[in-house]
Amino acid sequence: MIGSGIFTVVGTAIAGEKFDTSSILNTPLLDYLVNHHALAGRPGAGPALAFSIMLVAIVCAFTGLCYAELASMIPIAGSAYTYTYATMGELVAWIIGWDLILEYAVSNMAVCVGFAAHIVDFMDWFGVHPTARWISPAFLPSGLSDLQGNTIYPPGWHLGFNFPAFLIVLILTIVLVRGIRESAGTNNIMVLLKITAILVFIVVGSRFVHPGHWHPFFPNGWSGVLTGGSIIFFTYIGFDSVSTAAEECHRPQRDVPFGILATLVVCTLLYVGVAIVLTGLIPWQTLVDDAAPVVNTLKKLSHSTGSATLNWVRLIVLCGAMMGMISSILVFQLGQARVWFAMSRDRLFPRWFGKVHPRYRTPAVATWVAGFLVAIPSGLLDIGTLADLSNIGTLFAFVLVSIGVLILRFREPDRRRGFRAPGGISVPILSLFFCTLLMSGLPVITWLRFFAWLIIGLVIYFLYSRKHSEFSSLS
Repeated sequence: MIGSGIFTVVGTAIAGEKFDTSSILNTPLLDYLVNHHALAGRPGAGPALAFSIMLVAIVCAFTGLCYAELASMIPIAGSAYTYTYATMGELVAWIIGWDLILEYAVSNMAVCVGFAAHIVDFMDWFGVHPTARWISPAFLPSGLSDLQGNTIYPPGWHLGFNFPAFLIVLILTIVLVRGIRESAGTNNIMVLLKITAILVFIVVGSRFVHPGHWHPFFPNGWSGVLTGGSIIFFTYIGFDSVSTAAEECHRPQRDVPFGILATLVVCTLLYVGVAIVLTGLIPWQTLVDDAAPVVNTLKKLSHSTGSATLNWVRLIVLCGAMMGMISSILVFQLGQARVWFAMSRDRLFPRWFGKVHPRYRTPAVATWVAGFLVAIPSGLLDIGTLADLSNIGTLFAFVLVSIGVLILRFREPDRRRGFRAPGGISVPILSLFFCTLLMSGLPVITWLRFFAWLIIGLVIYFLYSRKHSEFSSLS
């Protein structure tokens, strides 16, 4: 569950995004509804990101309990798509499946952009300096500057392409087509490397903290805290996998809440440590649009202080972060291909999406489609735009899960549940409220893009999927 996103989006969550002109589109939705005026970007949380992280942990706790209840009602392993298909029918399953495609795709795009930034930093550690045009996204909403603050590219589009992000997706797609088995041991090693990188940064970085950087602690008030939470939520994507094990627990009513809450506590403590140390090392405003804020901060400090220790810590963090990101990209590309494959199996997509490779016995077509769907935008778009789309897609899926639990509590109160969220209907209601609150911290343009994605999905469903689905063939 410990996400590699903490190495990538924490800078955007802290510093927010700044633009040359005010625009409703770039203003967080709740800010606009309350204050009725446009902002030139959106406020970051600053040092108060620690509170944003705790808010996100609360949201995930409530949603995880809802997810566990829904998963425990279905006697098979699966995703939110599988559970909603079995409990709430085809249309809701289509919506959540289409939404999961967005979630998996854009979250991986964001991780790939972050991975590319770390690869560039890794090459820089060894004295290799590629041309900026081919290692940065074509769209840079806040522009691009070097370590001395000199402008390389102004805000907006420029002629370029992020080739490291593009290539890592294609390489891992080939690996997935040839076949890769999920290994608990390998995954545990990856998690251990990520935790080690985080702990090394916290322990060593704390020695160079300047408390003056923490004042003011709430530079943008609670608006910044909410916006920071809506961005940093990206780092918790994948936590719901903990909640799907309800059927495997000996005492689910005790073990499931403990597993969810214990995992959230560990992650939250690590993430808060990163936020506190990072904002204590340099002024929080300097982290705008940085896809590798942790290692770039270590780079700046090692140059300014001449510390060899910081330079080696930077390499350790780089290696741990990159290994963790490779693991995340593999898991989410595999998950995305499975959603395409499952929807094809249910005839909601054309059957050829579910075509299996004759030699490797993998869903090759779905895997290649997922690969190019992620690779091309990864070369074009920035970390902030991608993280926003991933967050709204994930939060919307959690909203549907919470609503589903509420509906089934009233519609099928006697249906067997291996696990029931405690507190009656309070948990799904609180989950629904907090997920909606975090979504309101995302900019208006993200909402419009998300609604456009849903409309496209519904058009496909009513023009194709509804007529070709399993239910249609049975009628």
